[in-house]
Amino acid sequence: MAGLCLPVPRLEGVSRERFTQHLYPQRKPLVLEGIDLGACTSKWTVDYLSQVGGRKEVKIHVAAVPQMDFISKNFVYRTLPFDKLVQRAAEENHKEFFISEDEKYYLRSLGEDPRKDVADIRKQFPLLEGDIKFPDFFEEEQFFSSVFRISSAGLQLWTHYDVMDNFLIQVTGKKRVILFSPRDAEYLYLSGTKSEVLNIDKPDLAKYPLFSKARRYECSLEAGDVLFIPALWFHNVISEEFGVGVNVFWRHLPSECYDKTDTYGNKDPTAASRAAQILDRALKTLAELPEEYRDFYARRMVLHIQDKAYSKNFE
Repeated sequence: MAGLCLPVPRLEGVSRERFTQHLYPQRKPLVLEGIDLGACTSKWTVDYLSQVGGRKEVKIHVAAVPQMDFISKNFVYRTLPFDKLVQRAAEENHKEFFISEDEKYYLRSLGEDPRKDVADIRKQFPLLEGDIKFPDFFEEEQFFSSVFRISSAGLQLWTHYDVMDNFLIQVTGKKRVILFSPRDAEYLYLSGTKSEVLNIDKPDLAKYPLFSKARRYECSLEAGDVLFIPALWFHNVISEEFGVGVNVFWRHLPSECYDKTDTYGNKDPTAASRAAQILDRALKTLAELPEEYRDFYARRMVLHIQDKAYSKNFE
């Protein structure tokens, strides 16, 4: 387990004014209780979702093991009618299956054309729109996407970060969520936006020794809870029961900061992508020097970056 474990604060009855003026600027995760989410928390049973969602085909992740790994791709993509997905995801063992009778299912809803359209539950599942209310804690023009998520019991998603702020609305079921601060990225063994450390409860510290330095924030979500996940905060989600959730993402930076081809909300801001490309070119240039010189000037570059770019305003 990571070294320091801290609880994510829980607050009930938070108003829009209190959230936007006092809580949101702190840029830390927060569980909100008692938010009016509509009738979804009571209506979205397996039978109801199967009936109202219909037989629309959806693309899903299917895994033979509980811990899904996006780096090694230890899962397969398959297509099922929505009603069949809901019924299978709610089962522990399956009479019909793709890999094994205890396989796990995960839906991350997509836009009509995933290359061009963002996910929005109100468009992809219009008959469910009237059941759910999104927290009214950001401006309507900032809205980016609303992602419908369905998970089998026991499924664990890989640790990753998103580049937009979002609310994780737990509609039904229970989840355990572990988060890590952006300031602890150096301890998470990143491959792109994802951590290589799969078993965060019992990590292989011989392979990932720095992971023990990461500060771990943890919370449990039940039906009706809303978790605020600030942009760049790493999160790992474990579905302790079959459950349904909706992520609502919004643009909190000026729109020109974001990659216009990003339909998932996980591409780095354009300035960050340009900076990474420049750094790659700088490193190729350093490679022209002998090892002793390359090491010396690389260390000077790191110090220069720390001096010019690291913030002193965050923990």
